[in-house]
Amino acid sequence: MQLYPINAGNFKLDGGAMFGVVPKSLWNRTNPADKNNMIDIAARCLLIEDGNRLILIDTGMGNKQSDKFYSYYHLWGDDTIDKSLLKYGFHRDDITDVFMTHLHFDHCGGSVEWNDDKTSLQPAFKNATFWSNQNHWDWATKPNRRERASFLKENIIPMEESGQLKFTALPENDIVKNSELGFDIFFANGHTEKQMIPMINYKGKTICFMADLLPTAGHLPLPYVMGYDTRPLLTLDEKEKFLNLAADNNYYLFLEHDAHNQIITVQHTEKGVRLKNTYTCNELFDLK
Repeated sequence: MQLYPINAGNFKLDGGAMFGVVPKSLWNRTNPADKNNMIDIAARCLLIEDGNRLILIDTGMGNKQSDKFYSYYHLWGDDTIDKSLLKYGFHRDDITDVFMTHLHFDHCGGSVEWNDDKTSLQPAFKNATFWSNQNHWDWATKPNRRERASFLKENIIPMEESGQLKFTALPENDIVKNSELGFDIFFANGHTEKQMIPMINYKGKTICFMADLLPTAGHLPLPYVMGYDTRPLLTLDEKEKFLNLAADNNYYLFLEHDAHNQIITVQHTEKGVRLKNTYTCNELFDLK
C-alpha cells in the first residue's frame, strides 16, 4: 500500500464560524486570521494505492460553481486534484473508488463536473465507484434548513443517477470494519449525520483521515468545536473518545483542512489530549 496527499485547493473561512464559542483571542494564536477575520483552510484529500485499487478520499469543492459562489471562500493557491494526481503519475480516470466522508460541498464538490458543452452534470471520475452511507445520503438529499446551503444537489444527485453510487455498512457501535475498502471507519454524528472517518492501516501505523471531526490542529481542545456542527455537544463526546483512542494507540491524524499542519500525533497531558508531533506527508509516506 502507498498513500499520497492530493491537494484539491485552498480557501478561507470565517475564523469565528470555525471555532464556535471560543474567543478569537484564543484561537487566533494557532489559526491567525486576516483583516477580514478569515483563516486559511486546505482541502487535503488522500489517495490510497492498494493493489489494483486507487481510492480517493474526498474531492474538495470542484470547479463547476459560479464565480460569485467561489468569491465567498477566497480561493488561494493553484492546487487542483488533476495537478496533484499527475504529480504522482495518476489521472482521474485511474481512480477506482471515491470515498466521501460526508456530502458537504467542500468535501464532495469535485466528485461531479460539467460535461464538455456544459449542458449536463456527470461524475468527474468516470471509472470510480462513489461511496457514502444510507443514513447520511438520506440526510443530505432531504436537508435540514441549517445545512441546506452545504448540501448542493448538483454535487450529489448525479452520482446516484450515474449508477456508480454504493453505500457502506452502518456500524452497530462506533467503528465498522469495511473489508471491501480495506480500512476501518469511525462514524461521528456531531458535525453531520453519519460522517465517516477512515482509519487506514499503513506499514504498521494507523492513519486517520480526520475530515471535520478535527479540522485543524488548533481544534484539539475539546470545547473548540465549529459553529457549523449540527450537534456540538455530541461532537464534544466524539472528539474526546477519538482523541483518547489516538493518544492511547499513537494514531497519526491526517488533517484535511489544516493548511499548515499535515499530519499530527497527540498525547495525554494534564490539560487533556494535546499535540505531540507534527509530520509532513512526504516524510511519513516516504514520498519525494
